[in-house]
Amino acid sequence: MRNLNKKLNMLKNKHLLGLKEYPAKDLKTIIDTAYNFKTVLDRPIKKVPSLQGVTIVNLFFENSTRTKISFELAQKRLSADTVNFSASSSSLKKGESFKDTAQNIESMKIDAVVMRHPTPGAANHLTNFIDSVVINAGDGTHEHPTQAILDMMSLHEKFGKLKGLKVAIVGDILHSRVALSNIYGLTTMGAEVMLCGPSNLIPVHLKELGVKVSYKINEALDWADAVNVLRIQRERMGKSLVPSIREYREMFGITSKKLSLHKKEIVVMHPGPMNRGVEIDGDVADGDQAIILDQVLNGVASRMSILFLLCGGKNSDGER
Repeated sequence: MRNLNKKLNMLKNKHLLGLKEYPAKDLKTIIDTAYNFKTVLDRPIKKVPSLQGVTIVNLFFENSTRTKISFELAQKRLSADTVNFSASSSSLKKGESFKDTAQNIESMKIDAVVMRHPTPGAANHLTNFIDSVVINAGDGTHEHPTQAILDMMSLHEKFGKLKGLKVAIVGDILHSRVALSNIYGLTTMGAEVMLCGPSNLIPVHLKELGVKVSYKINEALDWADAVNVLRIQRERMGKSLVPSIREYREMFGITSKKLSLHKKEIVVMHPGPMNRGVEIDGDVADGDQAIILDQVLNGVASRMSILFLLCGGKNSDGER
């Protein structure tokens, strides 16, 4: 693999907690390294010994499909030892504190923790209790940095650049950790971002982050090179903030009819899980403009890159 035979370029920060003020140089390093690891995923034997001897715990306090499997595969592809923690069957159910759980796990000589938690700031809080590398796999409605990185890699792969790209993020911005991480990451890399959705699902303060805001889907599509479609997160709302699913689809759903009104190719993305027939129609999700499955594959490659760089992966000479 090219470049990985050279001295490892370590990242500035020990942890990956969020992309706010994250260095552009490090984002570029992660994406460049991810391209190298993507070549591994195309081999008959999809495995390298880069993290052999490294132990990583996946600490998931929320349900997950794509992110959890993606991290597990990334760890196995790098030959790391992987331990999966289930909060529902842990001593937390017996009254043990989060701090004691974390410190007991680290005392077993682990090297890194990948954590998803429903509370914003939980990943940062974890760094107060353990010395291992912490990677945020989503903390409530705050951030989801690795999703944003795989999104940026997918856009870079499609367009050959990030600087100057116009990316519309459409949907439930209020409850989306994906949106916030994408805003931070894309603007850091020189892309332009527009948010689009119902007015009560777009926090006013986000305008301070240098993004555009539109409440009209056709305006957003006319402006954008790519659109990242988010689902309505009814499980986080507590109450309905949209009149009806039918009305939401009519106003903001990405359909072939809406896309056909614009005389250009608009790349369609979605972080999943998708609600077909709500925020995106099935023929759009399965169409040539969509790079949704590319995002999934790039998720494994980019997480391999993140783990490799943060955990001091070995180069081809076996040196750290």
